[in-house]
Amino acid sequence: MNNPYKAILKAEGLPYKTILGESSTKTIKGELIGFLTGIIYLVPDAKLCPFAELAGCMIPCLKSSGRGAFNSVQKARQSKTQFFYENQRAFLLSVCADVWALTRKAERLGLIPLVRLNGTSDILYENLIIVSGRNIFQEFPDTQFYDYTKIPTRNLKGKTIGNYDLTYSYSALTPEKITHKGLLNPDNSRVAVVFMKKADIPLSFNGWSVIDGDNTDVRHIEPRAVVVGLYAKGKAKKDYSGFTQIKGIHYA
Repeated sequence: MNNPYKAILKAEGLPYKTILGESSTKTIKGELIGFLTGIIYLVPDAKLCPFAELAGCMIPCLKSSGRGAFNSVQKARQSKTQFFYENQRAFLLSVCADVWALTRKAERLGLIPLVRLNGTSDILYENLIIVSGRNIFQEFPDTQFYDYTKIPTRNLKGKTIGNYDLTYSYSALTPEKITHKGLLNPDNSRVAVVFMKKADIPLSFNGWSVIDGDNTDVRHIEPRAVVVGLYAKGKAKKDYSGFTQIKGIHYA
């Protein structure tokens, strides 16, 4: 069967670009437990990730962690970001084409398809209509999506088929009033916290039980109302602003 979303792009005279990536340490970890994961990596800015500057994570986390530290990777991400800004419909239909292909590849491999739309962004995909009044979650009701978010007021009511899992991303730099909204938002299943050293990740943090978040990036199978403990990578290992939590400074 031919890819229906590429057919729509062709019919509308729109270009296709590969957006969803499958090769990273995060996706490999997921495959070990039966998931084939696709992730979108863009170059974040104040529009694509509006709370990143406030949280202090734009440089230490989003732009420098993992393969993002390489110039060639940044160039590819910039191309996708420019595509999003210049032709959003073609971008969204290209994402759909990639999700469609990922689900069929997963079926052939005997794996479960999993999609993270915001690898280094915080776009409200639930508000972006693609086909016949449907967003991407409604377009692919049998596919599981997940993301981290710093936006405290995400509202998924009536916009998904229960197939979009959100983990709120914590930073001590974010004003307490905003953090409380994020922690109390029922659409956020749990909270992710970055710690300086893996050995220093505590058993509990601010009264929440902590689970290991670096074994895999498959968040949606984890319990609700827990802290997902992540350890610092890239420039986050030298971050002392309050985004990265340091034992003896930010917690006992």
